[in-house]
Amino acid sequence: MPSTRVSFPGGRSTRRQFLKASAAAASGLALSSCGWTLANVRTNVRTASDVLYIYTWAGYTDRELIDQFYKETQIRVIADVFSSNEEMLAKLQAGAGGAYSVIYPSDYMVRKQIDLNMLMELDKSRLPSLDRLFPKFRDPSYDRENRYSVPLSWGTTGLIYNRKALNPTPQDWQYLWDYRQQLTKRLTLLNDQREVFGAALRSLGYSYNSTDPDRIRAAYEKLVQLKPAIAAFNSDAWRTQILTGDLKIAMCYSSDANEVIPENADLAYVHPESGSSIWTDALVIPRTAPNVEGAYAWLEFMLRPEVAARICERLSFATPNAAAFNLLPPEVQTNTTLFPPESAIEKSESLEPIPPEVGEIYNRYWTRLTSG
Repeated sequence: MPSTRVSFPGGRSTRRQFLKASAAAASGLALSSCGWTLANVRTNVRTASDVLYIYTWAGYTDRELIDQFYKETQIRVIADVFSSNEEMLAKLQAGAGGAYSVIYPSDYMVRKQIDLNMLMELDKSRLPSLDRLFPKFRDPSYDRENRYSVPLSWGTTGLIYNRKALNPTPQDWQYLWDYRQQLTKRLTLLNDQREVFGAALRSLGYSYNSTDPDRIRAAYEKLVQLKPAIAAFNSDAWRTQILTGDLKIAMCYSSDANEVIPENADLAYVHPESGSSIWTDALVIPRTAPNVEGAYAWLEFMLRPEVAARICERLSFATPNAAAFNLLPPEVQTNTTLFPPESAIEKSESLEPIPPEVGEIYNRYWTRLTSG
């Protein structure tokens, strides 16, 4: 749910914050057995059976995966990256997605693309490894029985904080309001409308996906109370700031927290007790896919336990694959930043699509909140 992340060999950035400086001029990254090159996927380009174009979040593929897939299938993968689900959808709707055979939408965007009749219903007989998923990922609310999508990774939204700088330590969203005087200008929230309003809604006892105008207004009014304490709304800059001690606490995604925490033993991540969001990123095959055979080969490859386990360890995403989880070292399996307890998950929600008229309400309040 989502901004994104870009990852190059030797470096990483956040999952949800795309580094736009050079990417604006580039169509994407081609990852092949020959290395990293710039790729330019044009509208209605037809790909050969030995080439597979995928449209993905940056950092979800790397040379190791691409090389292994090529060695096994002789199919060359070229990956273009998008910076948000909305950007991806707009490009596809504009007709520029005719070359892609695999796309990586987040949960709520899967639902939207199903409703827009953009996705191919999956032939489960060609994906025998689907039965390796944890039961809770076999029938997600956004795509019942995984008719159109294969879950790839998941995570939560919560708070990363410095244990030495805070006493008591946070357990829930309400902490931000209760201790806002001590946190003034040492706190950041995500630059993500739905996540920020979702946190306020949960602190009020409402759904992360509320469409009730009165409840949305109440969340806005509560956020206005917190605004003087907020240093910024950002999804990336907090990383350096919390490591240097400029911040005491930041709203973030679990995958990003899991990367930063090893750099400072005083840092910890908490999944709020009242509940938060659980995001899932998935693999789908668009109805316009020119290389369906290659797409199924890629999906099945990504479902393989050893491949899914490597993705979990390297990219800091929790895996929905039970067989892959069993291959992880004990210290990863017991990492509650990646794999929170069931009691925390039970109170959390996936982001759901909201009606356009409700989206306008959120947009109006978000503009007021973040301006000035």
